[in-house]
Amino acid sequence: MKASVVTGATSGIGLEIARTLLRLGYRVYGFGRDFSKADINHTEFIKTVCDLEDIDELTNTISGIRKWESCIHVLVNNAGVGYFGPHEQLNAQKIRTMVAVNLQAPLILTQLLLRDIKKSRGYIINISSITGKRVCAHGCAYGATKAALTHFSNSLFEETRKAGVKVVAIHPDMTKTSFYDHLDFRQGDIPESYITAKCVAQAVETVLSQREGTVVTDITLRPQRNMIIRK
Repeated sequence: MKASVVTGATSGIGLEIARTLLRLGYRVYGFGRDFSKADINHTEFIKTVCDLEDIDELTNTISGIRKWESCIHVLVNNAGVGYFGPHEQLNAQKIRTMVAVNLQAPLILTQLLLRDIKKSRGYIINISSITGKRVCAHGCAYGATKAALTHFSNSLFEETRKAGVKVVAIHPDMTKTSFYDHLDFRQGDIPESYITAKCVAQAVETVLSQREGTVVTDITLRPQRNMIIRK
């Protein structure tokens, strides 16, 4: 059985991606801090409690997984955190957290698992954001972390493509998840104003379904209507 690692697998996009990988026959090591509300019960879903901001804990967790798995085939860097508003209103801790979770953790996880993924000719799938492709005046620090993740994805593909590694950046727009619970805005009320976590998981399945030799390196998912509601 092929093994995969999915960060941010306790809810939302990460949980849907985990469900999709399980359906496709993968063993899933789902990373998260609290699985108490994770509605998933599968023998091949391994709940892996890990603080992505703690480099030592992250490194030790991967070392533990590698004792059980000869190879990792898919890494999905999905976990993300966002704080929005004028940059001067952010504090240093919020900026540090976004950099650590959105960028530092994917870079470190990729480095730790890259030899395995080269061996399996597998996939590194980075869940970026539409803000990584355009100006984000209400959250420039968040947008900067996502733009960096997208750039990393593009460059890493060029570095590793000869080794058979598929590197993909997926850019969701407004997605109906708990991501917006603590923010001052949210998606619209009509279905045309947002995408869903399942839409992103379906994009991951599309990536994995390509013939060997064809790589979908960039996917952008946008709702039909542009609608943002201020809280």
